Amino acid sequence: QVQLEESGGGLVQAGDSLRLSCTASGRNFKPASMGWFRQTPGKAREIVAAIEWRGGDTYYVDSVKGRFTISRDKDKNMVFLQMTTLKPEDTAVYYCAPTSYMLATRQWVADENSWGRGTQVTVSS
Repeated sequence: QVQLEESGGGLVQAGDSLRLSCTASGRNFKPASMGWFRQTPGKAREIVAAIEWRGGDTYYVDSVKGRFTISRDKDKNMVFLQMTTLKPEDTAVYYCAPTSYMLATRQWVADENSWGRGTQVTVSS
């Protein structure tokens, strides 16, 4: 399976910015889409943003629209999440993974075998 490694998290104050990076190992990496997910203790993992690998179309959860930007570098097998105007509610462990959109259930489904260790983002007030 594809090995993923997330980085770029840290402890910041409300209003600050962070740039998360995700690197996929191997040369055979051609996902339909890549997504950023986040999770806090006691809550289910939720989709934050997704990007089509070929065309670059993007999706954002309502709570981050206008603040977060997802991008990718296909030559380097990397995905990025530029986060601005961070809020305490953004505090979570952030993960990247190949993902696809299921029209029947209107959900983004991630490849559970490709999760990295995640990177912690903590936003203080």
